Amino acid sequence: MIIVTGASGSLGAPLVRALAREGADVHGLSRRPRQGDGVTWHVGDLASGPAVLGEAGTIVHLASEPFKKGADLVQTRTLLEAARPDAHLVYVSIVGIDRHPYAYYRTKLAAERMIEGSGRPYTILRATQFHGFVASFFDALSRGPVLVAPTGTSCQPVAVEEVAARLAELALDSPAGRVPDLGGPEVLDARHMARTYLDITGKRRALLPVRLPGEVGRAFREGLHLASEPGGSRTWTEFLAGRVQSPAPRP
Repeated sequence: MIIVTGASGSLGAPLVRALAREGADVHGLSRRPRQGDGVTWHVGDLASGPAVLGEAGTIVHLASEPFKKGADLVQTRTLLEAARPDAHLVYVSIVGIDRHPYAYYRTKLAAERMIEGSGRPYTILRATQFHGFVASFFDALSRGPVLVAPTGTSCQPVAVEEVAARLAELALDSPAGRVPDLGGPEVLDARHMARTYLDITGKRRALLPVRLPGEVGRAFREGLHLASEPGGSRTWTEFLAGRVQSPAPRP
């Protein structure tokens, strides 16, 4: 039995489908009633430690609340308390968080260390930013007459489906500790990404370069969030073209 927290999210949805295709006994944890995708769904809030967590041989922990301070640590601690001592914990994290000062990244690092120090079998996969995350950033910033793009900053976006496929492999395998990072196939300048976004979406906006301030801005300019090796296969241009042709359905 595999339980996926955050199973209805942008990464959770393709992951549970991938696991179901492999014939796994997949259970999804969601705050709202759901059905389908070959998944047994459970309604529950991870912060309260649903009893079903104690029944799983493998738990893939995807649930995250980046805009709620400390929420990820509370969720991870509760999960560890509720899980079986022999449960295989699979955790998705972010590339470069052990060197990056961004507050959310520091929280993810603390959650990693909590899992590593729990004495339980675990696997941790770090990934770069998903294509959809970067696109939603540009969606929000392009609502006005200009589109802001960080100067001197690059990104290595990866397809969420490729991360889901890798997580499915890891969940079905034995615990492996920290596995190699997974990044996208290309490292792109943020302004180039913004210009490509405007070209493919057909939006007419002025492009405004902005220098990110402080230690966080410097860390992004230094590329601490980038994987050391290319990975994945779907490019930023391919993602945007597919997104325009087939807009993502509302959750």
